[in-house]
Amino acid sequence: MLPQPADRLREQAARVRLLVLDVDGVMSDGQLTFTASGDELKSFNVNDGLGIKQLMGAGIQVAIITGRVSPLTARRAQELGIDLLIQGRDDKRAALGELADKLGLAAEHIAYMGDDLQDLAAIQYAGLGVTVPNGHWFVRQHADHCTEASGGRGAVRELADLILLAQNRLEDILKQYLEGHS
Repeated sequence: MLPQPADRLREQAARVRLLVLDVDGVMSDGQLTFTASGDELKSFNVNDGLGIKQLMGAGIQVAIITGRVSPLTARRAQELGIDLLIQGRDDKRAALGELADKLGLAAEHIAYMGDDLQDLAAIQYAGLGVTVPNGHWFVRQHADHCTEASGGRGAVRELADLILLAQNRLEDILKQYLEGHS
């Protein structure tokens, strides 16, 4: 049986046409590892990746807005087919507003997922503002929803499933896997 979100959350998720993601602490667990030669290492969750691809396959756009500039983030975006990548932007609310204008979307059609204080204004601007349990406590208090899974540990997939469920698309996607189609 499919999970059933609360009515208000379901209504917000049903309107989403664009999911915007932070990277560190959301798409990854927030840990930054550097090698002795100075190379950066970052881990991304493959389950999150499948959720992102399922959203895009259902016609929902996905974007990334991150304060850091990382070739690893660019590579992950490319692997997933995410063309809307904004790096090096500390004012994420301004970047989100610019993206919404560019795409002609009202805030109510945007979900934003972030974990820390610099994400808060974007979370509050979006029609569905989401955070993760490993996010800052103040952000958790002001988001519309907090996932059960932590950032980098399936939180993006959880949100993707929620959006697809609210839009009555998840069941058909899941049935494809029972029938051996992907």
